[in-house]
Amino acid sequence: MPKPSTLSPLLLGLLLSLLAFSPATYAMDEDQHQVTKMLAEEIAPDGVVFELIGDEDEYLLDALKKVSAYKAQLQEKFPDLEFAVVSHGAEQFNLTTDRLGLESESHEQVRRLVESNTPVHVCETHASWRGVTADDFPDYITVSATGPAQIRQYQELGYTLVVIE
Repeated sequence: MPKPSTLSPLLLGLLLSLLAFSPATYAMDEDQHQVTKMLAEEIAPDGVVFELIGDEDEYLLDALKKVSAYKAQLQEKFPDLEFAVVSHGAEQFNLTTDRLGLESESHEQVRRLVESNTPVHVCETHASWRGVTADDFPDYITVSATGPAQIRQYQELGYTLVVIE
């Protein structure tokens, strides 16, 4: 009689396959899926624009770390690839000058991206809804009229959109 805790290799494979293709797992990894797909291509896209749209909690720092990692992976294969970041959710308010002390690691991530020729945009329209102006962001942040319009401009230039979840 087999041990109750022993799964047959076939059953174990089936369970792992179901987990790998479940909607929850797929949704969590959509940005990684997009980057992996680009890495499998022989020809580089014209550029990559990363869209950040999340909340004010831990999302921003985690998203910026993902952007940096994806950028490094893509640049390894396509050294001349251009990148941009557009933040237009509540997370953008962590990038104001008055949040520099509380969000120093996020600001440092943004500075590194900008220093490596990756502009980081925030949405002026969304900011205005909370009484935040372009002057409330540090000089290394590009304040765009609207985040969605900025993303469309990059897409019109041939950039591939990657939404960071």
